[in-house]
Amino acid sequence: MLYLLSELSGVFSPLNVFRYITFRTGGALFTAGFFVFWFGPWIISLLRLRQGKGQPIREDGPQSHLLTKRGTPTMGGLMILAGVMVAVILWANPRNHYVWIVMMVTLGFGAIGFYDDYLKVTKQSHKGFSGKFRLGLEALIAIAACVAVAEYSAPGLAYRLAFPVFKDAIINLGLFYVAFAGFVIVGAGNAVNITDGLDGLAIVPVMIAAATFGIIAYLVGNVIYASYLQVNYVPGTGELAVVCGALIGAGLGFLWFNAPPAQIFMGDTGSLALGGLLGTVAVATKHEIVLGIVGGLFVLEILSVIIQVASFKLTGKRVFRMAPIHHHFEQKGWKEPQVVIRFWIIAVVLALLGLATLKLR
Repeated sequence: MLYLLSELSGVFSPLNVFRYITFRTGGALFTAGFFVFWFGPWIISLLRLRQGKGQPIREDGPQSHLLTKRGTPTMGGLMILAGVMVAVILWANPRNHYVWIVMMVTLGFGAIGFYDDYLKVTKQSHKGFSGKFRLGLEALIAIAACVAVAEYSAPGLAYRLAFPVFKDAIINLGLFYVAFAGFVIVGAGNAVNITDGLDGLAIVPVMIAAATFGIIAYLVGNVIYASYLQVNYVPGTGELAVVCGALIGAGLGFLWFNAPPAQIFMGDTGSLALGGLLGTVAVATKHEIVLGIVGGLFVLEILSVIIQVASFKLTGKRVFRMAPIHHHFEQKGWKEPQVVIRFWIIAVVLALLGLATLKLR
């Protein structure tokens, strides 16, 4: 909305500042953060009143969680999504197609997560609705987004997969690209969802990934920087830096209330939506594979669950003491803050590795 003021810069030259992505990214960050911080206590009180017993805690999880986390309200993702949406509407270019594709996935995944959280809270069970049906809905949203991204991409990039490090490695996958990119988005959503199991564990790596992809979006959306770095120039994706800035701000506001001991959990409402947002930004910027590096912590978390289930079904034995892997380390005697902060450190290192692929050519 404020971007449109730049069109009046001929009348009042200072309005030209709203044309700059960096300025609007900073504005989105502070707006989203202030929104969540200001309205957070009211939202938490409302959710606590509505939910009563709060998020149900798994009986087969770490026993300490039954004491420390019982009664904590969930659906805190509503705070994050509200902050992101307000900031994006205010600061992003409303004519940019990529912005609305990303927001479509974010809100769509958020709605799926909200319904899942609603069922868990009302039934007081950690099981939501059918996993297959949920994945099917996510896949439909992701595929629609991938087709839209491909249609708005430059002719030389549509339906093509780019590889990091190798500057000329780009393969035309045709319609198979839609399936691959859809898998990236759905996988990202569910990987963040799996990671969200300890206070502050998911939101900080999400913000780290958002900061990384905000930089990537800005660089690949700028013809000069893209040419210098020898990465694929994707016109229009620079605007996604504003979306990533909004996510960082909303995440910081949420972390104020989610820091241990958490006053609220983001729930599937937040984790699915934020993972879907990151996945869609990666698809739009042609950095799907780099997401696997930057979001390596999320990949590790979801792989630990897959390995655990497969091993138990095939051999009757468990590889980890408990899955996802953050619970494995809890069972080994690590305190919750140790697990969380060490996983944050891993997320920072992986983000730096992901950024390094921009220069390695």
